[in-house]
Amino acid sequence: MKLVAQVKLMPASGHDADALAATLRACNRAATWVSATAHARGLFRRNELQQAVYHDTKATFALAAQPAVRTIKKVVDAYTTLKANIKAGNLGPEGSKRRTKAQATPVVLIAHRGGAVWQRGAVNRPSTA
Repeated sequence: MKLVAQVKLMPASGHDADALAATLRACNRAATWVSATAHARGLFRRNELQQAVYHDTKATFALAAQPAVRTIKKVVDAYTTLKANIKAGNLGPEGSKRRTKAQATPVVLIAHRGGAVWQRGAVNRPSTA
């Protein structure tokens, strides 16, 4: 059984709020980069992808270990969901325009009011708030 809880973070100061926002923006940029790398290299399993991009993700986006690992896992989960939707026929039959586009482009994380959402086929869209 999966439980979902909605939480509201209450930073103690403006500095904490700015630091949290900066970390979330860095994680979102990193997720888009990791997704593009996973798509280009065909790495959709967590261990393979983490081995390929972990150190570069930490260094490039100035992330600590935990956010870097969670970002990579988020990308793996997005591709798992995409694969399940394709298998279930939710993106049309094989050869359809919608399915072909979903398979040909990396999944991109876009900023959204109140959080971030994954979007297929949005390579040119901004990835941060």
